[in-house]
Amino acid sequence: MKHAVIIGGGISGLATAWLLKSRAEREGIKLSLTLIEKEPQLGGKIKSIKADGYLCEWGPNGFLDSKPQTLDLCKELGAAGELLRSNDNARKRFIYSGGILNKLPENGPTFLKSRLISWPGKLRLAMEPFIPKYTGEEDETLADFGRRRLGSEALNKLIAPMVSGIFAGDPETMSLVSCFPRIAELEREYGGLIKAMIFLAKKKKREQAAGKVVASAAGPGGVLTSFKEGIETLTQIMINKLTGVQLMSGTQVLEVKKGGSAPYRVITEGGELDADLVIIAAPAHAGAGMLGTLAPKVGALLAQIPYSSMTVLCFGYERERIALNLDGFGYLIPKEEGCNTLGTLWDSSIFQNRAPEGKVLLRSMMGGACHPEYIGLTDEEVVRRVRGDLKRIMGIDAAPSFVQVYRHEQAIPQYTVGHGKRLALLARESAKFPGLILTGNSYRGIGLNDCVAAAHRAVDEAMGQLTKR
Repeated sequence: MKHAVIIGGGISGLATAWLLKSRAEREGIKLSLTLIEKEPQLGGKIKSIKADGYLCEWGPNGFLDSKPQTLDLCKELGAAGELLRSNDNARKRFIYSGGILNKLPENGPTFLKSRLISWPGKLRLAMEPFIPKYTGEEDETLADFGRRRLGSEALNKLIAPMVSGIFAGDPETMSLVSCFPRIAELEREYGGLIKAMIFLAKKKKREQAAGKVVASAAGPGGVLTSFKEGIETLTQIMINKLTGVQLMSGTQVLEVKKGGSAPYRVITEGGELDADLVIIAAPAHAGAGMLGTLAPKVGALLAQIPYSSMTVLCFGYERERIALNLDGFGYLIPKEEGCNTLGTLWDSSIFQNRAPEGKVLLRSMMGGACHPEYIGLTDEEVVRRVRGDLKRIMGIDAAPSFVQVYRHEQAIPQYTVGHGKRLALLARESAKFPGLILTGNSYRGIGLNDCVAAAHRAVDEAMGQLTKR
């Protein structure tokens, strides 16, 4: 019987374990599985914390239902009936600029009426179809792309807040092709974004007329989806379903070495395990530390992937204390506004069951790549700063009746310029170690959907190794 060891018990590791177990059983391959997680609790950054009637998400709050692999996983786990779609409020998103909350335009007429972008900025955006497409070979930053195609104002008020909201990143260092490969593809294929939107809109109209069901071709699309009891429901169901898998939480992997009777030996603080397959689903920086002796070049490349820090603050209020209409997803803040927070989500407006009756739950984010020093602030200081931003932006003068502070020192991997080359080198170097597989959100997407897709790729590779042997 072959033995596979999965290192990392977050969504990536758990999904890999479930998919590999199911696939091996279907194909009649005898395989024993061990999953190792250094934290006492499995699930990684997916935690749904219930306190005083509120439901706070420690990390991600859901996934878009436009990717079938995650929905299929929920069906396989028997969890599809527990899915909770976000309210229509989630479609209304805002940018704080010029002292007001500006609703993001949904179409051409609302864009023209919007005060978010000035008329000179709108005219610059209108020039986008006449901008030559990028023909350089160097990796382009998101900031360079934004300035080149859309202008500086659109970069500062649209692209940069989006990058901070998704990656907690700095557009001056992030890679366009690694962060948003579809946008880079649209420019290469159609010569510009507006040209692509026009072409794809016509194509979608033709396909709909022909009776085809089509998704958004230009963006991720979909409805934000979670569970009534929080996104942790997904990982908990997976954990409960992993019967026959040895789950070792609270155990740190120190090193992965060459084995004797098996290709690899996993050294933990509590002992050693021989393995035919080793799948590292831990963050890149953790994988780097495990592979220093076995695969020093792989370890060095993993160590080059930086992470941004993040502080998450959940505030609960009596609804009557907030005069602002909370009919929306929340807002992001351009760096130029000089606020302490990156943005605030109106969690109780997005999903049901997030706050007690008559109360609301707000979730604010601080730090990111532009302000790594914020991770060192005290609870009192971060609460004071967030309250200052909420008063300035939402007019909230009252003290919150509920406060939770969560810190993530290495929260989100940063796909900086050169990330694609690093991945190519990683593929070349890791190929020298058959059965050593890297997966997770450090490589080709940070969202929950991306982690599930990466788990599928890891399982395909693992099955290829098992059948080959």
